[in-house]
Amino acid sequence: MPRPKSGVVTAKRGGARKPHPSQPGPKVAPPGMLEGLPPLTAETPAGRVLEFFATHLRHIKGDQAGQPLTLDPWQVEIIEKAFNTLDGDGNRQFRTIYLTVPRKNGKSTLGAGLALYLLYYDGEPGADIISAAADREQAAVVFNVAREMVEKSPTLSAVTVIYRRELYVPGTDSRYKVVSSEAFTKHGLNLHGAIIDELHAHPDRRLYDVLTTSSGSRRQPLIFIITTAGENPNSIAAEVHRYAEKVRDGIAPDPSFLPVIYAAPEEADIWDEAVWRACNPALASGFRSMSELRTAALQAREIPGREQPFRQLYLNQWGTAGATRWLSLPAWDRCALARPIARRRAFLGVDLSATIDLTAVVLVVPDGEGGFDVRADFWCPAEKLTERGRQDKVPYPLWVKQGYLKATPGPTVAYAAVEQRIVELCSEWEVAEVAVDPWNARDVMTRLIEAGVPIVKVDQTMGNLSSGAKALETLILSGNLHHDGNPVLRWNVSNAVAIYDTNENVRPAKNKSYEKIDGVSALVTALSRAILDAGESVYGNRGVLVL
Repeated sequence: MPRPKSGVVTAKRGGARKPHPSQPGPKVAPPGMLEGLPPLTAETPAGRVLEFFATHLRHIKGDQAGQPLTLDPWQVEIIEKAFNTLDGDGNRQFRTIYLTVPRKNGKSTLGAGLALYLLYYDGEPGADIISAAADREQAAVVFNVAREMVEKSPTLSAVTVIYRRELYVPGTDSRYKVVSSEAFTKHGLNLHGAIIDELHAHPDRRLYDVLTTSSGSRRQPLIFIITTAGENPNSIAAEVHRYAEKVRDGIAPDPSFLPVIYAAPEEADIWDEAVWRACNPALASGFRSMSELRTAALQAREIPGREQPFRQLYLNQWGTAGATRWLSLPAWDRCALARPIARRRAFLGVDLSATIDLTAVVLVVPDGEGGFDVRADFWCPAEKLTERGRQDKVPYPLWVKQGYLKATPGPTVAYAAVEQRIVELCSEWEVAEVAVDPWNARDVMTRLIEAGVPIVKVDQTMGNLSSGAKALETLILSGNLHHDGNPVLRWNVSNAVAIYDTNENVRPAKNKSYEKIDGVSALVTALSRAILDAGESVYGNRGVLVL
């Protein structure tokens, strides 16, 4: 039957036309009691979701079109984690799922199925579900998959009014529809679920902010973010991706956020098929084509301009136009070794930064065997400590309680406390040099010199820092750097981005790094002086250090 111009499809039962969503619906049924839908009998929440997929949903494209929708093991794992992890009230603990995976791995199908489960079987009367993206056509991608699944299901279509851009379930007064990035029209939403598609393409953060703050009155809302890598390091997608990495790595504890990241590591061999398999989970089931990847890789090798799209679309690596993490966090974690440090010749690196920001002093001690022991002190203002933690998405108050971070009274860092600690370290250790980034530090340097501290001014140039930066790379990868697991320094390591010149010199770059790297800057500054003092050319033999 041709679809009416209004977009309304006649009802499946009795041929009666169902009301438009703008009209009052019938009395809402109790949760889980929608007339016409058979109950799901699985014992666990995730089991019921999987039962819904297998019972009501069909593949809509390809060789399996019309067959029951079967999920890959990696998709099943996401559902089991997301739906079987409950809070103390028996509701879902995870309120946000962040899934980033290369293109053509089935994320749209998974998103469509989850949206439909929330619409029909999640026991939420008046459920409002949204598919959202940068533009209306992209937002409709997931929705169109869901709509076709409903159209192919006699059971679901019988209880649904199907429109071009909306599914309406009168029995529970629930809706699933499409919106795009005109965020100013979306205030006042009360969402039970949202599928936010291709976040990397969103022009700004407005739609994301509106959707993720529109579910406060719901019992167990679910935001499902699906995206591939982007290029802009300052975009909302890059911000959310970095936060997901922090949650995954244990830097930002967030029990409501589930990060699922399939991406090739920055240091990976991008031509290795094992790398392709690791970041394209659908290759295991044959949903993703290995021959297509081989063809794309061949073209990327022969045509330089295609390497970056290959990295982004097939390996889910963020574009070189954006910043990438400098240091390997897993390798850094393997360097954690709490042990006594011999009182031998040592070096201090100092990064004062701004008075309202993080300040770092890092102690570097050669161990006599080609390695270095590292300890760090950090300071920040005590005023608005919790607010700063929320802004930076790290647990400042917890770090203060654990002793890894010192909060000085007031709105700014009390440099007197920093100076006192430097003097203490110089009395406890045989400190050869205190290497200071002179920016914003003239008065502090003057007072320390008057106190007898061996101050060395180190401008943050490529020539001054490259030997220390190269040493840091080598020491971490070789396991010859030993630290005490300080989480503030670990966070700085996770944020650090470096810049290189044509002679392969390298230094950390604050203006390109994701967030604060003061501890890394102080560490590299101290290492540069320690390497120069020891003549350790093995760490910096590709350039001459000039001070």
